[in-house]
Amino acid sequence: MLEKSEREQIIALIHQEVVPAIGCTEPIAVALCVAKASEILKNRHPQRITAQLSANILKNAMGVGIPGTDMIGLPIAIALGALIGKSEYGLEVLKDCTPEAVEEGKKLIDTQAIQISLKEGIEEKLYIEVCCEADGNKATAIISGGHTHFVYESLNDEVLLNIQSGAGHEGGETEMELNLRKVFEFATTTPIEEIRFILEAKRLNKSAAERSLAGSYGHELGKTLRSSRSEQLIMGNNTFTHILSYTSAACDARMAGAMIPVMSNSGSGNQGIAATLPVVVYAEDNQKTEEELIRALTLSHLTVIYIKQSLGRLSALCGCVVAATGSSCGITYLMGGGYEQVAYAVKNMIANLTGIICDGAKPSCALKLTSGVSTAVLSAILAMEQKCVTAVEGIIEDDVDLSIRNLTRIGSEGMNETDKMVLDIMTHKHCY
Repeated sequence: MLEKSEREQIIALIHQEVVPAIGCTEPIAVALCVAKASEILKNRHPQRITAQLSANILKNAMGVGIPGTDMIGLPIAIALGALIGKSEYGLEVLKDCTPEAVEEGKKLIDTQAIQISLKEGIEEKLYIEVCCEADGNKATAIISGGHTHFVYESLNDEVLLNIQSGAGHEGGETEMELNLRKVFEFATTTPIEEIRFILEAKRLNKSAAERSLAGSYGHELGKTLRSSRSEQLIMGNNTFTHILSYTSAACDARMAGAMIPVMSNSGSGNQGIAATLPVVVYAEDNQKTEEELIRALTLSHLTVIYIKQSLGRLSALCGCVVAATGSSCGITYLMGGGYEQVAYAVKNMIANLTGIICDGAKPSCALKLTSGVSTAVLSAILAMEQKCVTAVEGIIEDDVDLSIRNLTRIGSEGMNETDKMVLDIMTHKHCY
């Protein structure tokens, strides 16, 4: 068992990274920044709002639904951030949205008060700079390094906050050094009461899936997988189908802009969904104990946090790869696997899914989540049969942590040109 002080550090890290969110976190983070600037300005009806964004923020905010609006994209998120957003809510900044507020937001958009552009000359992939102006006053707020991490605030010429040089990670907290063995040891040996809080991820994300299955959201992939055609003729009524349908259903609702909270991981609701629901469904279908579920969920979520430390908040690599890798670890543990089998599952995942591009947040993310979690199950099954992709194959190394580094190097460095091309394609499509 890890020392108490180290356990407390890891628990604090999980609390920092596994938090509730409503809506896709990129446009919501922009709304949060707008809310903060409006609060500084002390004016809920700014005459001009300027948002300068990094390419990855722009990419992930263009085609996704905004909660409570039946609309997509940044303009309505920005308008609502100014009108009713509360920065104290964090990633639930728009939870007070009403139909009346949406109508007011549409009017604000119609006045051409909102200007959105790409921020030039920055390396940070998660960067949001918002200026709100009214009656000759100007308030500025900047988020950088993390979806809720404010690094600069000012009112006219008065600087209220300036920590831009320390914008490396969310909230300014120090990220502790992890490796897969430490992640596994923490998840499997920490006193259960210290990590019981992770069950809140189960409650939120399972509820999101069930509400989605009862409604009509996005491409309805979750409901389609539960249809008679799917279950009787192709997939069958089994744990595998249940995992896919629950995971994709929660994503269907979130990407469509449903006012349904989910538990996120490392700034992404979809990552939180993919790290949670496959583990929950496998545990429930196989009558696993509550303690086993708690430990499996902890293993899954902490694996995601660990990989994201070197990959970064946003990258050209689809977050489904990372989140599904976490759930594969959790499922492997529930199957009776030890550290060796968990490491095998990670290698199998990296060998299969590396290179899947992120082309923005959108309803079809449910398809990528489904691809990721189906591979997670396959990788866990292979791991339990002592089958593992070897070091002579592709980017896999004997050391699982080096294999993870190879994955994150490709995602954070090697795919940068891919990211630029994806954004160029997205911004020059005829539908925009």
